[in-house]
Amino acid sequence: PNFFLALVLMYVMVFVFNSPAIGGLFSPQYAMAPWSWAKFVDMLKHVWIAVVVVGLGSTASIMRIMRSNLLDVLNMQYVQTARAKGLKETTVIMKHAVRNAIQPLIMTLGMQFPRLLEGSMVVSIVLTLPTTGPMFHQALMSQDMYLAGSFLMMLAFMLLIGNLLADLVLAQVDPRIRYE
Repeated sequence: PNFFLALVLMYVMVFVFNSPAIGGLFSPQYAMAPWSWAKFVDMLKHVWIAVVVVGLGSTASIMRIMRSNLLDVLNMQYVQTARAKGLKETTVIMKHAVRNAIQPLIMTLGMQFPRLLEGSMVVSIVLTLPTTGPMFHQALMSQDMYLAGSFLMMLAFMLLIGNLLADLVLAQVDPRIRYE
């Protein structure tokens, strides 16, 4: 899970690499300072943990989906026919197999769009980042139904946008899909 990966990275940075400050966006000396190049570099030193954790959040499930789809497609007759024609293995895999195996992955990635925000909420709470994550958690704890409902509506809107983008990409990848 995202929060556990964030905790492990924090532990490694503090106890293995002796990093003085991990949580937050800035070191204490840059927290209230005006923007400068040094403050920007300090922010990059702090934000990479959150970027890695959110980026790796769903990678394992996406890899499993692509692997299972590719294994199913590699056993199909049209792939075996392409191999029997004497095409190179890379051509068979990239042109024939991946093109058909990537379709369920594109649909899954469309549904993963709001999960980026959800994962960043958990990571921002663990890493004490001043983002919407702690605010959403506080809204849930204080039963602020308007703010919590606004966050949920934003997640629903992001799901709709993700599905729309996935449908548009799927129409470009698969020539059989056409919108009239």
